Amino acid sequence: MFAADTASKALGIELLDLAQGRATCRMTVTGEMVNGHGLCHGGYVFLLADTAFAGACNTYGPVTVAAGAEITFVSPAREGDVLTAEATERTRYGRSGIYDITVTGSGGKVVAEFRGRSREFGGQAGSTADRQTADKQTADKQAADKQAPDELGADELGAGTQGAGKQAAGQQEDRRADRQGFAGKAGS
Repeated sequence: MFAADTASKALGIELLDLAQGRATCRMTVTGEMVNGHGLCHGGYVFLLADTAFAGACNTYGPVTVAAGAEITFVSPAREGDVLTAEATERTRYGRSGIYDITVTGSGGKVVAEFRGRSREFGGQAGSTADRQTADKQTADKQAADKQAPDELGADELGAGTQGAGKQAAGQQEDRRADRQGFAGKAGS
């Protein structure tokens, strides 16, 4: 799976170790990763932790994605710091799992603590055929969404309920965006 992760590779993230339920990744903070305060932007720290999380939760075979994650920033990182993210499985239950990832910086200081919740998506991790199937399923769902009639649309409800029709249409758009966002996480 890591071999196909162009986002992580573009940021120079290296996979150092991978074992069942565990992964270790490393990234050097570059000048392009620094925010207006001269510190490493938190989004890059999150991305490094998420990459280690993805590695650890995909060691069992089935494609597994993030169902959710949270991060606590403990100390800042700066340009030139080498950050290491160590992911460890805490538990797996059914198709779900919980993983803790510690991001450390130069000198071993803790930069962030990340907790990820995983969900098996199906197929085999890293399989080209499964990625193509997932892409086709996403495209099919998007096409179906575009063809589905707006059941509560303003035209059908009349002038007195146009606000409700617009609200329903907005909710339908939100559901589409949620599905598309979830499908986009399949690579995590």
